[in-house]
Amino acid sequence: MARQHALVITRDRELWDELDRVAAAAGCELDRCEGVPAGRQSWSSAPLVLLDAAAVAECAGAGLTRRRGVFVLCRGEPPPDLWRRCMEVGAEEVLPLPDAESRLVGALADAAEVDSCGPGRVVAVVGGRGGAGASVFAAAPALVALRRWRRALLVDCDPLGGGMDFLLGAEEVAGLRWPQLGLSGGRVAATSLHAALPAVPADGGRLTVLSCGRGGSAPGPDAALGGSAPGPDAVAAVVDSGRRAGDTVVCDLPRHLPEPAIAALDRADLVVLVVPADARACAAVLPVSDVLRARGAPVRLVVRGPAPGGLAPADVSRALELPLLTSMRPAPGLAAALDAGRLPFRTARSPLARAAGAVLDALAGGEAA
Repeated sequence: MARQHALVITRDRELWDELDRVAAAAGCELDRCEGVPAGRQSWSSAPLVLLDAAAVAECAGAGLTRRRGVFVLCRGEPPPDLWRRCMEVGAEEVLPLPDAESRLVGALADAAEVDSCGPGRVVAVVGGRGGAGASVFAAAPALVALRRWRRALLVDCDPLGGGMDFLLGAEEVAGLRWPQLGLSGGRVAATSLHAALPAVPADGGRLTVLSCGRGGSAPGPDAALGGSAPGPDAVAAVVDSGRRAGDTVVCDLPRHLPEPAIAALDRADLVVLVVPADARACAAVLPVSDVLRARGAPVRLVVRGPAPGGLAPADVSRALELPLLTSMRPAPGLAAALDAGRLPFRTARSPLARAAGAVLDALAGGEAA
């Protein structure tokens, strides 16, 4: 990935040396400038900007555009006038050193993974009822995103779904699944994540898949999960990692929306609710849509044919009082293709590919927001 360096504006040579050490620990490269004129060109595009107190005063009078990701460094307790100047330049935080060194390492590590195209996007896919085809549909935008943007991460959050790797015919592909990942939260590097997980060959390259496991060994009511269910903090860490790295992160969520699914839901730029075009599905989807509304999720409908009773996609949208994103006619040969471990969209005009493309168009254009 093409990356940009974090921008540092300071004339303090001792601070430069200190930042070099911290940046090396975080795996982040620095673009060092001695004043605002030298740093003006990189001001807007750098993933992170670090200023000392003198640079804050200089920036305040330089007419620079306000931006996110500006941190101010000082030694010891910040003086009162520094806070006023920080507000003028829109700084997010003041980091007193050495006490805030760990926070600085984290900020630099995050900046090291930001792609030059900016942060990634997150889409969550939920089925309106059992058998709606949400898992099948979730794989489609991930694969189309790989063709378009070359980076995609498919995250399986449904421990009872049989495994997203199995759906893609990749159950024998080497790599870690949720039970082996051993992630409890915190920060995870996207490069390490992509290297550790199975990668499924696809037209646009290789799709990274984080799948739930299969089989149960634990006694009691949770036996069906077999220890394969990720925790909410682990889901949050993976989704945040993919977004930082510029990935299109597609999360397949179970319709009962347990806490791990909520962690993905709350991070989604777009939530796709897949609903079959029949009256029973419209009735079944109401509890799911109520939860999505309560979380303030940016929900759009994908209505899947066939419609045995002639129910139109617009009728489903009106019945559920949710905006329609797109509809999808039946995909020929879908069942046979899934049994063979592949998705039937060899061309961009196939029903799955066209519907997935509409999802990505909305995601890229910010339509859901």
